[in-house]
Amino acid sequence: MVNVAILGYGVVGSGVAEVLTENNGQIDRKAEEDIRLKYILDVREFPQSPFADKFVHDFAIIENDPEVDVVVETIGGARVAKEFTERALKAGKSVVTSNKELVAEHGYDLLRLAEEHGVSYLFEASVGGGIPIIRPLNQCLAANEIEEIVGILNGTTNYILTRMIRAGLSFEAALKEAQQNGYAEQNPTADIEGHDACRKICILSALAFGRHVYPAQVSTEGISHITLADVAYADACGRKIKLLGRAIRLEGGKICVYVAPHLVDGEDPLSGVEDVFNAITVRGNAVGDVMFYGRGAGKRPTASAVVADVVDAAKHRKTKKYLHWDQGDPELVVSPEGLESAWYVRMNASIEGVRAALGEISALARPGAPAGEVAFLTGPMTAGALAEKLAGLGTPASQIRVLDKNH
Repeated sequence: MVNVAILGYGVVGSGVAEVLTENNGQIDRKAEEDIRLKYILDVREFPQSPFADKFVHDFAIIENDPEVDVVVETIGGARVAKEFTERALKAGKSVVTSNKELVAEHGYDLLRLAEEHGVSYLFEASVGGGIPIIRPLNQCLAANEIEEIVGILNGTTNYILTRMIRAGLSFEAALKEAQQNGYAEQNPTADIEGHDACRKICILSALAFGRHVYPAQVSTEGISHITLADVAYADACGRKIKLLGRAIRLEGGKICVYVAPHLVDGEDPLSGVEDVFNAITVRGNAVGDVMFYGRGAGKRPTASAVVADVVDAAKHRKTKKYLHWDQGDPELVVSPEGLESAWYVRMNASIEGVRAALGEISALARPGAPAGEVAFLTGPMTAGALAEKLAGLGTPASQIRVLDKNH
């Protein structure tokens, strides 16, 4: 018998409780053990819940119960969740989490702590929600040297951009709709400014390249400055705007990791990923491109990934299977400033002036463009070279990197 305690009875925690009990026959078969929910920790009371008899309000009850084998942390944040995770690991209990902030900031230390105490720390749900990505990256693609990871890692921003593209909604209107539909928080900053995608690309980078990558090392730009003018110009050249997290292996052991909007070619599978769906492309030197696609968030999809980790932790109670990466390094991650790509630029200038400054460009047009507005695609160059060339013409209203077809 494997006893499970859930910390936090929010969207994900309640989903985990439901999936564990509804699918318990299937889960027990896969785990080759009987898995049972023993406790749910929350500060609130839930008298109407079917799990009302499982609730406790003091973590010490879980910590000191030798019968609890696996702790599921769905509290979120990096303060209380970190304290409870450390205490659970030290008490010899495996911990499963969907908490991307905690893993991105403290994954190295928590993995080491788990190893020291002979237990597992697993976090499949922290990156792709219901999309399996961590296990495939760690196991199925283990024979590859990973060259690049690029993906749509945040369902909220993808929904907003889809509504701007499909329905012609402004950014503000699309955000409001996302909030009304429950896809965006009342405070949407973590999503729309790219912080959520940043945490996820940090975790993927650590797994792919073997060293901890901290969010503070990652250049992060969101989508709040994207306008319908940009959407129209992207459409005019057969592309769509997507917020991407990207990690690239460079010569000499460095990696370039960043989050930013990109113009994605209509032929690229990423351009067809819409609404709250996520997609992650991994390029290995043996396998080539592999794509993972599905719902990146939501109660049941995320709970599905969490429970899969519970099964894994149960199966490996005696024969431990550790996730592992090495310590971070301030010199490891380089800025995307040095990365050459084509650029989309929208600004007030004359097309003659732009051509004189940049040479060969592709001019773009959209219906109803105001007088004096120009938009164009440049040839491949770094952000610094582009800024230098445009210096005499004024500041661009919008400047977005173009994802090259070969990434």
